Amino acid sequence: MLRLLQRLWFLLALLAVLTVGIFWPEQFADSAEKLPRDWIIGSVLLAMALPLPLARIRATLQRPAPALLALAINSVVVPLLAWLVAGLLVDDLAIGLVIAAVVPCTLASAAVWTRRAGGNEATSLLVTLLTNLSCFLVTPAWLEWLLDRDQSSLQFGEMVGKLLLLVLLPIVVAQLARAIPAVGRWTSARQSVLSTYAQLGILTLVFVASVHCGLKLSELQDEMAGMMAQLMLMLLLVAAVHTSAWLLGYWSAGRLGMPREEQIAVAFAGSQKTLTVGLVVALQFGGLTVLPMLAYHVLQLLIDTVLADRLRAK
Repeated sequence: MLRLLQRLWFLLALLAVLTVGIFWPEQFADSAEKLPRDWIIGSVLLAMALPLPLARIRATLQRPAPALLALAINSVVVPLLAWLVAGLLVDDLAIGLVIAAVVPCTLASAAVWTRRAGGNEATSLLVTLLTNLSCFLVTPAWLEWLLDRDQSSLQFGEMVGKLLLLVLLPIVVAQLARAIPAVGRWTSARQSVLSTYAQLGILTLVFVASVHCGLKLSELQDEMAGMMAQLMLMLLLVAAVHTSAWLLGYWSAGRLGMPREEQIAVAFAGSQKTLTVGLVVALQFGGLTVLPMLAYHVLQLLIDTVLADRLRAK
C-alpha cells in the first residue's frame, strides 16, 4: 500500500488541489493571487532541467531521424489535430485545447515513460531539449496563426519575451551550471529532491489555475448542464488527440524501418506535452483555458502508463 501511495501521491495531490480550487475558489482567491507565479515557474523549470543528462544524446545526434520525426509530430501534427477538433468546444475550452497542443514535450516524464517501455531514452531527451528550447518562438507562432485576433489576449512579442525569460533562460542556466563538475555531482546526488520540489511547484501552479477555473465556473451556474457536457467532450477530445499522436508516432516510425526502441521513443516524445509551460500560457488567458492543459497532463499520465506497461510486457 505504501509503495502504491509513493507512486500515485502526485496524481492524488493534483486531484485534491483541483477539487479545493474549483469548489472553494472564493476562499482562496486572495492567496492564489499573491503567489509569485513567475518565480515559481522559473524555479520549477530550473529544478527540472538541472538533472537532465544531455551528454546521453550525443550518439542520437549522429542518427537524428527518430528525434526529427517525433519533433514533427509534437510541434506540427498535434497542434493541427487539436485545431481541427477545437471548434467542437466553447471558446475558453477551445483555446485551452490549442494551448495544450502547441506547448513543448514534457521535461518530466517523456524520457521516464520511454525508458519504462524499453525505448531509447536518449531520443526522448533530444526531443525534449529541442521542443523546449524552441518553444519561445514555436508556441507564440502557432497561437498567432490558429487563434482569432480577438481570442488572443497576448501580443506575439510579449509572449516570446515571457517564454524566453521563464522557459528558455532557466534551461540554459541549468545546463551551464551542470557543466561545472561540483554542480553536476550535486544535482546527480539530489535528483529526487529536485524532482519533489518541481512537483510541489507544479501543484502550486495548478492551485492557482484551479482557483481561476472555479471563479469562472461560479459565474456559469445557470449554464452548468451544458458546461458539464462540454467538459466531458473536452476530456474525450484531449484523450483522442494524445492517443492519435502516440499511435501515429509508433506506426510511422515502424513504417520508416526504425527499430522498436526508436518507435517507442517517437511515440512518447511525439505525443507528450508539458504542464508547466502550458500553465504559463493558459494563465495569461484566464477563465477555463487551463482545464484542457490539466486534462492533457492527467490523461497522458494514465494512458501512457498503460501503454508503457503493455510494451514492457512484450
